[in-house]
Formats: sequence, C-alpha cells, structure tokens
Amino acid sequence: MSTTETVPAPDQAIGDPTAPVVSFEHVSIGFDGHPVLLDINFQARSGEMVIVLGPAGGGKSVLLKLANGLLPPDAGRIRLFGMNIQTLPQDELFTFRRHIGMVFQESALFDSLSVRDNVSYRLIEERDNQEDIDRRVLECLRFVELEEAIDKFPPELSGGMKRRVAIARAIITQPSLLLYDSPTGGLDPITSTTIIELVMKQRDVYESTALLVTHRLQDAFTLATHRFNLKENRMERIENDGIDPNTTIMVLKQGRIAFTGSLVDLLRSKDPYIQEYLA
Repeated sequence: MSTTETVPAPDQAIGDPTAPVVSFEHVSIGFDGHPVLLDINFQARSGEMVIVLGPAGGGKSVLLKLANGLLPPDAGRIRLFGMNIQTLPQDELFTFRRHIGMVFQESALFDSLSVRDNVSYRLIEERDNQEDIDRRVLECLRFVELEEAIDKFPPELSGGMKRRVAIARAIITQPSLLLYDSPTGGLDPITSTTIIELVMKQRDVYESTALLVTHRLQDAFTLATHRFNLKENRMERIENDGIDPNTTIMVLKQGRIAFTGSLVDLLRSKDPYIQEYLA
C-alpha cells in the first residue's frame, strides 16, 4: 500500500464517553416464530473490535442490523454510547446513525451514481458546502487508495474496488462506530487481505470501535495477530507472537453466544463445538 493522506479521527462527542460504545443486554429476536438470536449479552468498549464468527444463517448480519437500529429486538436492551436506542424517536434515530458507519454485504453501492456521489451520499444530506464535501470525499478515497476511480461508476469496478468504495462511504461522516458485514465475502484471497488491511488501519490508526461479521477464520486470525504500521503504511505481524489487546472474538451457535474472548482463549477452548469449528 502506498502512502496516503489521513482521515480525521472519529467524532467521539456523543452519549456517555465512559459507557461502552455497544452494549447488548439479554437481546433476542426471531422471525415468523423462528428464533434467530437468543439472550445475547456482550459489550464493545471504545477502540475495541469485536469479530463475530459463526456458520451461515446464524444471525450474524441480524446482529449488525440490531446494532444499527434497523431492527428492534423482541426482548432485551441495546445501548449505543450509553443511550438506549429503542427509546429514540425515529427522527432522532436517523440523526443518531450519523455516528455509525456500515459496510454492507456485497458493498450495496448505487450503480447509477459515480464513486464520488456514492461516497458523498450521506454528506449531501447534511452539508451545503460543496468544497467541504469534495475535500472529505478525496480524503476517504485516498484512505482506501482509490482516488483515481472518483469519476467511475460501480459497474466499472472490480469486486475489491467496490468494497473499498463501500469502506470510504462508511467513514465519510467520521463515525464513532463501524459495522462491517462480511467485508471480504466473495473476494479472492489477495483482495481479501487488502480489505482486512484497510479495516486494521482504521482500527489501529484511528482507534475506531467496530463490530465485524465474517465467516472467514483467516480474517479473524489476521486481525488478532497483526497491527498496522503507519510509518511503513502496511500491516505487520505483532512481535513475539503477540495478540492485539483490542480485538475480541465472539462465536455464535444456533443463535446463542458459544464463545467470547481473545484469540488465545479461542485456540485453547476445550468446547467440542469450538474445536470442530476451528478444525
């Protein structure tokens, strides 16, 4: 990766600065009488990345939609920045989402809009100063090393380029919380590594709080065992086989949390399900 212009750090001026950024308290949800998530309890503190693993159809994406306020839980309470989002009126919840950036599965870009307009979409609704909007778009595209594609349209981009545009769009408002829904899904191994490196850069350089859903164990292992070197502008293995202290791994099983802890704890787990999942 080449040297890039930096993006300003996330805006932390929201809610209670001493509270966990994300807190799920006995959260459950189901659809058409079928439970999807059951009694989910976890927290993500400021600067922490929680990686959510589990089989397909296990409720990982639903968990992100709950965290974004896109779905209300059937039971339990969800707090973001110390605020109970279930009590917020819809208009306040919409404003609240400015502090949350989400990278959707398959990027979810607007094919009829240019890269510039896709990335700036959220800012256009909030700002009148076109010069300011253009500056932020360029900053974010430089962060993902894609400024040369600013005038292209999504059908002209590769899968990896689309995912990088999606990350640029997610960070355009300098969010305090980032939600990644399978950011490497469907990508080849080399491109997947590039995307994970960008996720790591956001985590380590700007100390963003994040929930990341993935079915790839390799993503979790790389994020837990590497850090981003800003001087060299690349990720590198943590010395002495170290583990990133701000990365937590959570494994879902049939809608429940089967494990939460560090990568070391995961590898040492004697739980038959965890051992089978890792095999």
